[in-house]
Amino acid sequence: MKARRVLGIDPGTRVTGYGIVEGDSSRLSLLACGEITLDTNIEMASRLLALYEEIMSIITEFHPDSAAVEKVFVSRNADSALKLGHARGVVLLAVRKSNLDLYEYTPAMVKKSLTGNGRAEKFQVAGFVRAILGLDERISPDASDALAVACCHLLLGSDVVGLS
Repeated sequence: MKARRVLGIDPGTRVTGYGIVEGDSSRLSLLACGEITLDTNIEMASRLLALYEEIMSIITEFHPDSAAVEKVFVSRNADSALKLGHARGVVLLAVRKSNLDLYEYTPAMVKKSLTGNGRAEKFQVAGFVRAILGLDERISPDASDALAVACCHLLLGSDVVGLS
């Protein structure tokens, strides 16, 4: 089976995590990960433009085959959910503009694919991400979440259908 390269994204309006993972369901390796930190002192439209440009830059640099994005967690705070929806929309636009296959996963599906428990705690998921990718150092929570989504996609293999 040919190794695939996946861009995992955990969208946010303040910090968006990203991770590039390559491999197949039997062996995964980290190519890059990090955070896109957005300036909260500028208007939302300018923040969203900056997010779009950063995602496009990452796609251009790493040439992923597909993107895996975490689905929106429905919040009780409508304003926060709306802002997160804006960031997700920008991420989805960048992915589609780049002609990448798009896959979306709920937080519970990501947790279950990595830990076997859909209600695992964040620290447990981060530990599995480090173990799966053979990392000694800790990574930021947002980058870890993005890597978890990418790993989830590669671990589930061809059982997942792309979303439009």
